[in-house]
Amino acid sequence: MIRTPQPSPYRPDPRILTLGDAFYDPVRPASFPQHRLRFRNDRWAAAVGLDGLGEAEWAAHFGGFAPLADNLSEPLALRYHGHQFRNYNPDLGDGRGFLFAQLRDGDGRLLDLGTKGSGPTPYSRFGDGRLTLKGGVREVLATEMLEALGVDTSKTFSLIETGEELHRGDEPSPTRSAVMVRLSHGHIRIGSFQRLAWIKDAEAMDRLVRYSLAELYGEAPGSEPVVQLLDHVTRATARLAASYMAAGFVHGVLNSDNIAITAESFDYGPWRFTPRWQPGFTAAYFDQEGLYAFGRQAEAIHWNLVQLAVALRLIAPVEQLTPPIEQFAAHYEEVFTRAVFDRLGIASRGEQEDMALLQVMETALNGSAVEIDRFFFDWAGGRLRAPSPADAIYAEPNFAGFVQAIGDFAPSRSLDHPYWQDDAPCSMHIGEVEAIWGDIAARDDWSAFEAKIAALRRIGEAMGDGSTAPAA
Repeated sequence: MIRTPQPSPYRPDPRILTLGDAFYDPVRPASFPQHRLRFRNDRWAAAVGLDGLGEAEWAAHFGGFAPLADNLSEPLALRYHGHQFRNYNPDLGDGRGFLFAQLRDGDGRLLDLGTKGSGPTPYSRFGDGRLTLKGGVREVLATEMLEALGVDTSKTFSLIETGEELHRGDEPSPTRSAVMVRLSHGHIRIGSFQRLAWIKDAEAMDRLVRYSLAELYGEAPGSEPVVQLLDHVTRATARLAASYMAAGFVHGVLNSDNIAITAESFDYGPWRFTPRWQPGFTAAYFDQEGLYAFGRQAEAIHWNLVQLAVALRLIAPVEQLTPPIEQFAAHYEEVFTRAVFDRLGIASRGEQEDMALLQVMETALNGSAVEIDRFFFDWAGGRLRAPSPADAIYAEPNFAGFVQAIGDFAPSRSLDHPYWQDDAPCSMHIGEVEAIWGDIAARDDWSAFEAKIAALRRIGEAMGDGSTAPAA
């Protein structure tokens, strides 16, 4: 279910300090030669009471990192470890970002303002701690598209060009630099717990479990807080995996340091939207084994969940930890059905019929030439709105089961929004991303970027128009 940001007063609440300084290192932000605002997320700024900041104030806080009132007095680089492509790495931590502030939204959720490209930290490992402007543009596009499709994602809050020239091996150099701020529901990740298991700090592990329950899940720790937390994370990670599939999204780097304990999606590097339903489609050129391919994302996220359980053995017996994570598959099936039905805009007919529809849908889409966005657009509300460029594909034998089955399902949302009368769906494939960046790189032309943001937000309006889908 899409979370619509609601205006709220500024409510600073730097709860991270209650964990103690064993969890982070104070750092100093880089000083940049210029601050050119390229993206400002005013609708989410309003949700945390910061929409009233003037241009100079915005640049001072999110380019120069002057502390926000009654918030963290200095930025904090968080400590964590993690598995990277299933190889354990104890030399991680915030290497080009930090936690800048914590505050509450109108729902009372504790949110973090964290950075990317804000300079070196003790965990930079000889890196410069910078972010390319292209990387920042790509993250804005990813988060806006995912938010529109109902994926629980971090929000790109600010993108400021900083006037430095960067040299990178994976894009033409020198290239332009930027500093980005993201708004997210916590930066505690599975790797945060793995680090404590590595150093065998049981007291700190218990403290982090209780912090995560109280501050991120809004629950008082019960008699078995480890089981309580693991149950929450199992449900949340299953939701994350299912939402990626329904969105046709491939994160690209599902390492355990990239899985937040809230399972809110974040940190977008080599992401892609797969054009068609291709289980083997990968986003990262270096993922040569397809470990994080489109169809293996649930497996990858579950593997990371198991690593969390392994870390939690430091303070809980394995007999308590096994039952929650064994429920991952069941939770995944439930939320995958919900996510697909929400994107199709159809109402449930009960578990048996719902599962049967999903099976014939995947049978139809596997190996099909129809693009995922086109498919969901054409069948919105459970009825094919012909004519469509894919009509010949829908007439093929492998689609017969789906065409017959979906006719029994009623719509769950209105299709009155003008988006549903468009000739084609709004997509976000790599060619368009490169074209948008090409205009910026060649002519400093941001018009296509700005138009795309407006188009993506229009999807969100259409997806949320009259929807009766249950909240995630």
